[in-house]
Amino acid sequence: MEHIIHPIPPFYDKTSTILILGSFPSVKSRESRFFYGHPQNRFWKLMARLYGEDQVPVTVEEKAALLKRHHIAAWDSIHACDIQGSSDSSIRNVEPNDFREILSTAPIRQIFTNGKKSHEIYRKYCFPQTQREDICLPSTSPANAAWDLDRLAEAWKVILL
Repeated sequence: MEHIIHPIPPFYDKTSTILILGSFPSVKSRESRFFYGHPQNRFWKLMARLYGEDQVPVTVEEKAALLKRHHIAAWDSIHACDIQGSSDSSIRNVEPNDFREILSTAPIRQIFTNGKKSHEIYRKYCFPQTQREDICLPSTSPANAAWDLDRLAEAWKVILL
């Protein structure tokens, strides 16, 4: 178990209308220095499907362009924590992220949490600061094997409203 400070800056701009929060970046995401970097994570396939994109983004530049095109901000609930590998269940000693800059810059209409761990952290540590309700969506992580891509797409289509 090691104490890690989140290495990826928040992704947003002044046109971002939704904020999607994971819990903490996986080892692969930390290596790529962008969100949902594990090749088995369904996040990018799901975004491409929901937004009718012709191709699933592969590079960080393609992923960032997809988020920007659809006015999506992305970050995580946790700023720093003790974690073993990429395991959400191992997370301890949480320091939450500070969302004031994003929320004062971008016209965020809704915050969505990607999975139960992000939702739990957001509710416990971040909601007192933001006073903004989140909507918890099923995790796109490969660890959430009970949800296939079709089922995820059905649940996640709420981000399109």
